[in-house]
Amino acid sequence: MLYSDKVMDHFNNPRNVGVIDDADGVGEVGNPVCGDVMKITIKVENDVITDLKFQTLGCGAAIATSSIVTEMAKGMTIQDAVAVTKKQVAEELGGLPPAKMHCSVLATDGLKVAVDDYLKKNGREPIAGKILSEDPNFDPHGEEEEAPAAVTTAAAADACHLHE
Repeated sequence: MLYSDKVMDHFNNPRNVGVIDDADGVGEVGNPVCGDVMKITIKVENDVITDLKFQTLGCGAAIATSSIVTEMAKGMTIQDAVAVTKKQVAEELGGLPPAKMHCSVLATDGLKVAVDDYLKKNGREPIAGKILSEDPNFDPHGEEEEAPAAVTTAAAADACHLHE
């Protein structure tokens, strides 16, 4: 599986890693099929996202998509942030293999959950709506290949990394 230089850069040098302690919104999402987990925290002023941080436990693509989403969303209005699509994330990274597109869904969903959390905390109606995908027929695992039975726990641990 080949990744673009930009995916590798964001995996090896993720941006905006960590947690905002006094966050205005928190989004925590996970994918039970592949085990990826993401937490994103946001600061918002006048409905503009001024800062974002993330923690992701997952593969290189999950970390790269989390990193790029934080860069894309910084400075966006909350309305624009919830409109970011998995396709835009993949394009911003120079493409993702089909079996890794679910990682971009994880990143966009985390952002949407964080925005809705911010709105709920402020007594406002959530705007993200259904967060599973902007395409109701999209199956993020439809093109996943099953892991070989011989994969060891150590090999699986090497494939996933926690960046915080």
